[in-house]
Amino acid sequence: MPREKWMRFLLPAVAVLTLVADRLSKWVVMASLKPGESWNPVAALERYVSLTYVTNTGAAFGLFPDHGTILMVIAVIVIFIIVVYYRRLPGDRWLVQTSLGLQLGGAVGNLLDRLRYGHVIDFIDFKVWPVFNVADSAIFVGVVILAFHLLRRGEDWIGD
Repeated sequence: MPREKWMRFLLPAVAVLTLVADRLSKWVVMASLKPGESWNPVAALERYVSLTYVTNTGAAFGLFPDHGTILMVIAVIVIFIIVVYYRRLPGDRWLVQTSLGLQLGGAVGNLLDRLRYGHVIDFIDFKVWPVFNVADSAIFVGVVILAFHLLRRGEDWIGD
């Protein structure tokens, strides 16, 4: 199979892997901790990082609390745009595919939380930053990768 053909599977593969990592990590946290409870697998790092089970009715990093309905609508729009755009994306744009796959998987993961629980499950606690989750991280990293790509390639980021 030519490289460009199998590259068409990169975005969905990254999205699925991101979604699985997000769902699995949240499942482990919910099964192991009570809301508000923290755990440190490495006691020496307790001062810097821990796993803390919190619920978040806002956006990533606790922004816009109690705006879950608006955030669900935004997530659905973002998911729709990525899926539609994917069909137009040239197969050789692996960096864009990876970026959008991370964003898609993260958006779906947090949307599933909102639909099922009415809030998002967060647990990564660096003490100096609001608690977040794998989906938030994937979205953030995906946006940073996309911004890097856009700045590096200029106007030719979609392809010919």
